[in-house]
Amino acid sequence: MTGAAATGFLTGFSLILAIGAQNAFVLRQGLLRQHVLPLVLLCALSDALLIGAGVAGFGAVVALWPALPRLMTLGGGLFLLAYGAARFRAAWKGTYVLEGDGGGRGLWATLAIGAAFTWANPHVWLDTLGLVGAVSTGFADWPRKLAFGAGAVAASFVFFFSLGFGARLLAPVMTSARAWRWLDVFIGATMWALALRLLLG
Repeated sequence: MTGAAATGFLTGFSLILAIGAQNAFVLRQGLLRQHVLPLVLLCALSDALLIGAGVAGFGAVVALWPALPRLMTLGGGLFLLAYGAARFRAAWKGTYVLEGDGGGRGLWATLAIGAAFTWANPHVWLDTLGLVGAVSTGFADWPRKLAFGAGAVAASFVFFFSLGFGARLLAPVMTSARAWRWLDVFIGATMWALALRLLLG
């Protein structure tokens, strides 16, 4: 049981570690210190639901509706293009309300964007439903399979809480509009690179 849980934790953590659209958004909100707890809970709980579905057998759904992965890919790619463009526009304008000035999105707008990065992102589905689900098939009995899933879920909670609340350690560096401009250029480039890989792949 412990071995299965450890395998799940390492599998989940390795898949989520790479910088992506969802992680970049959580990092940015963590730097702003705005709605961090609700956002990381949303991301981690969403991962938990998707991992649970993957361990339970999402492959059966894809077999019934083969077009689903492609539709998710197109929708996710278009969303990433739009958000990346918004970040490039923010970097171009260069007008930033820095942390502590009371600016930023409201809670529901933040959660809506976080949900879109999670549920409209094919990479999230591929990692949680596809890859984690595929690895879980190596555990034949349900107790070990559940332990594996629990380990993968724990990895998501550890990662998102560390990213969201650990971002404040970078706050001293992010005290100028120039620093935020470079961050937005990086996030925009990440979004567009992911979008192009989805749409052209």
